[in-house]
Amino acid sequence: MLQLADRLTELAAGSEPITFPAIGLTPDTVMGQAGDVAAGPLAPFLAEAVADAYNRGDEQWQTVGTTFPPGLATQPSVLHLTASLDALLDSAPAAKALGKPLTTALLRDLGARIEATPLLAAARLEGAVRLAIAEAVSPFKVWQALEDVPVDGPEDFLERLPRILGLTLDRWAHEDTIADSVRDLLVHLTNDEAADADATFELGCDLLRRALSSKTVGDVTNHLVQARRHFTRAAQVEEARHDAETFGAVCDAIMAFSRHDSSAIADAADRIANLLDRREAWIYRTHQPAWLQPRRSAEIAWHELVLQLRGAANALNEDAWLDGWQALATVLTAYRASRTVQPMTGDGLGFLVQPVIEDSFLRQQAFLAQLRRATQEAEHHEGRGFDVETANALLNAIESTSSQREARDASPSAGQDQSEDDDPDRAPLARLQRWAPTLLILLGADQALRIAASLDNAELLAIEGIAHDSDVARLEATDPLIVPKLDELMAALSEHPAFTGETRRTFSALVKQTLLFLKSRSDLTRTNLVGSSKKDEPPPFDYRRKPEGSNARKPVEADLQRDFHQWLQMGPLHNVVSVEPVDVAMGRGDVMVHFGSLRYLTEIKKDDSNNSRQYLEGRYLTQTADYSNTNAPFGQLLVLDLTSKTATKGNLRVDESVWITTHRPRGATVDRAVVVGVLAGNRTTPSSYSRK
Repeated sequence: MLQLADRLTELAAGSEPITFPAIGLTPDTVMGQAGDVAAGPLAPFLAEAVADAYNRGDEQWQTVGTTFPPGLATQPSVLHLTASLDALLDSAPAAKALGKPLTTALLRDLGARIEATPLLAAARLEGAVRLAIAEAVSPFKVWQALEDVPVDGPEDFLERLPRILGLTLDRWAHEDTIADSVRDLLVHLTNDEAADADATFELGCDLLRRALSSKTVGDVTNHLVQARRHFTRAAQVEEARHDAETFGAVCDAIMAFSRHDSSAIADAADRIANLLDRREAWIYRTHQPAWLQPRRSAEIAWHELVLQLRGAANALNEDAWLDGWQALATVLTAYRASRTVQPMTGDGLGFLVQPVIEDSFLRQQAFLAQLRRATQEAEHHEGRGFDVETANALLNAIESTSSQREARDASPSAGQDQSEDDDPDRAPLARLQRWAPTLLILLGADQALRIAASLDNAELLAIEGIAHDSDVARLEATDPLIVPKLDELMAALSEHPAFTGETRRTFSALVKQTLLFLKSRSDLTRTNLVGSSKKDEPPPFDYRRKPEGSNARKPVEADLQRDFHQWLQMGPLHNVVSVEPVDVAMGRGDVMVHFGSLRYLTEIKKDDSNNSRQYLEGRYLTQTADYSNTNAPFGQLLVLDLTSKTATKGNLRVDESVWITTHRPRGATVDRAVVVGVLAGNRTTPSSYSRK
């Protein structure tokens, strides 16, 4: 008689389903061997047979299934463990029957296993979470395991942890006890290089979810802005994060619809379509865990919603329609979808989308008349699938809004009963929430309202773009490029005897902002240069790009000075420093930063002959160091590198173009420490190299 392992091997090589009857052994024989097989490479095939026994309700063979969890607890392979859990979780009866012993087996000695076998421990924790999400077991034991997870564990474990925590928030975001603990853990993981991108992405998904469950426009827009910030950071930290870029475009589209910006919606829809195509190509024929499929479905659902919003925006902006019924159907689809988009349901999206549609109907009386007629004669257009229920709901909402406005206009003293959205005193704040939510978050209500009071909507939107770009560029201390370099610079500066106390605190802050500035300006694809917000003025001169044509304007030092100066003024140091541009009229530019009595000068230079460290230090270091003769012996040198750029002589990374050097003037006894940063100019796009 063949043993269980031999028979499973034969079945796996053929086309016959792997079931206990097909194995051809008695339950007693299999019972004695099942535990050993569950701990070996044939465990996934045995799991298929166990799942089949529970699906068929075969009580005789179900007893064999009870021996499977203890054996699986000693499974040494991540792949075999994951495949076995997939097979069992595909069967609801099997998961329900074996959920408790499986959870116990998976979580036993988890802390010790995290240190000994981190990848296997992550697979065990994921399996336990999936069992709880499938409601095969009570979640409390799993929640306790999550709260006990070490935040300084091995890199292999931490790398997989954010996705498990994101799965937990997908299911239990409304359970404050576990949700708050998971969010705290994700925030901590954003400081770990192995997990920062995934942790940032999961926090963004959580913020998007919270936006859709919020009850006020202010809360919705605040969460959407924060979510977009996290998605953008995740995409910056890790290459090919198409999922993060997709969700970021979704946030852009929703906020664009709330301010009637059809062109921005169309741009977001195009970006999403392109990103989904790239993502599909990126993961083509690669294994995707089963529990990630709902999130991929969510990307598709969001794409469909954005397309619906784009269609609705176009219909609402038209003055006349060749087919009024089709235009109505397009708008109604977006109106309905704002409350039914899956898998993240909630009322928050409706607070942004639905008022826009309702207000548009009120402004366009012809379209409103078409809607009224459609609800009265819907039976004549049944073949079109006209959504009568949504049409009536929209019509009722429009009429209710119209009645409230008429009552308010007739009786201004009735303001006590008005909602926040109807309160005229809140109109400026509501305008900011829809047109410049990032500016509102960064500056606070009072300062943002003062700025917005003198700007029209187009100008306010331009300011919002600058605020968003500035906010995104100033990554928190989780950036894998900035953090190691900043640590390196601080270690070098710490060797200087004067780098202590207030000098250490203030100069460190300046160096960090300089690093972030150089990283932001190293990306040519971003339109993040600070300039005029006036709609009738041209965009700021991009001093980083190679001039086109012999008569084109050439970059000068003052261009870099202006940009760096305004960067500091718009950043987190703007309330504690005084920044002064120096010597602009003399054709050159420097920036002096004051921290009380301490001051640090950043010398600004350009050079088109050589960008080597030895050359730059030999030519400019003496002058830069002299500026620190009467104050703290620290300063900075920023050089705009205008040397020729080719495919074989490209641009250095930020961490390769920033360093610390020292200089001791003749006769002096104290070294001057200088942070040197080189910003690549005279640049063309990378694609231009391939065309040559």
